[in-house]
Amino acid sequence: MLRRTFLSLTTALLPLLALPAHSQQPTQPAQGAAMLPAPSKSGYAPVNGVEVYYAVFGEGEPLVLLHGGLMNMGMFGPVLAKLAETRQVIGVDLQSHGRTLPFDRPMTFEALATDIAELIGWLGFERADIMGYSFGGITALRTAIDHPEVVDKLIVVSAPFAYSGWHDYNAEGMRQIGAHLAEGMMGTPMYEAYVSVAPDPDNFPKLLEQMGSMIGKDYDWSAEIPGITAPTLLVVGDYDAVRISHATAFFELLGGGKIDGGWDGSGMTPNRFAVIPSVTHYAIGSDLRLAEAAIGFLDL
Repeated sequence: MLRRTFLSLTTALLPLLALPAHSQQPTQPAQGAAMLPAPSKSGYAPVNGVEVYYAVFGEGEPLVLLHGGLMNMGMFGPVLAKLAETRQVIGVDLQSHGRTLPFDRPMTFEALATDIAELIGWLGFERADIMGYSFGGITALRTAIDHPEVVDKLIVVSAPFAYSGWHDYNAEGMRQIGAHLAEGMMGTPMYEAYVSVAPDPDNFPKLLEQMGSMIGKDYDWSAEIPGITAPTLLVVGDYDAVRISHATAFFELLGGGKIDGGWDGSGMTPNRFAVIPSVTHYAIGSDLRLAEAAIGFLDL
């Protein structure tokens, strides 16, 4: 019964899980780790009173890459590999995810943002670009709000600035996540992706418990969005789990799209908005068009 209950919720939970609905085989995100280049270095960074796993790929300007919920950096697969051709990509496994332990602290976007801000400094950088998808996109957004001094450019992929930005079905589904689903998830792609890299697979219920304690909570950061100082790229799919109207409002809060940009572009702000066609929330994280959009923005 528990497994059937989980499977019935799978589609609704997906905005933070980053896997296609009803999949019985490992999917692109689950296979992503096999598609990553070899890291030049990796390990655990002592930041914010905890130890966060990171891996560095490629050379160049630093770009911190943050994964979706219940996944790890491997979910980006070819997108990470493409970004690493011209940049030093710093993949991070967030609290409870992948190779990073749950810690004895509540999971909050504020805590995760501080982890990332301190990681940038610990790695020896004054500032870095940050790109995050879904759960990681919300974390990246919070980092730019709370720690603007460490963020050069910000890329937010398929993530809302308020809980109301999710479609109702997805928002309701995320409220159901919790440790009680752990047994029913055994053998699913999400579980297999976790146990393939986790230091202690028995922490899986803790991951669900910590996620459940935060992702169903209402939030609205609309008042803080206009104060973001980092040039920002918003990316969504045309059939995303994030409402397209919300994504447009997000761009307008950043000051974009309010006037004609002009023949010479003088009416444009440093911020950009990209809608990738024919893609859903569940596929955008490994779509090479995402890498192309990110590189074009970072190269501006």
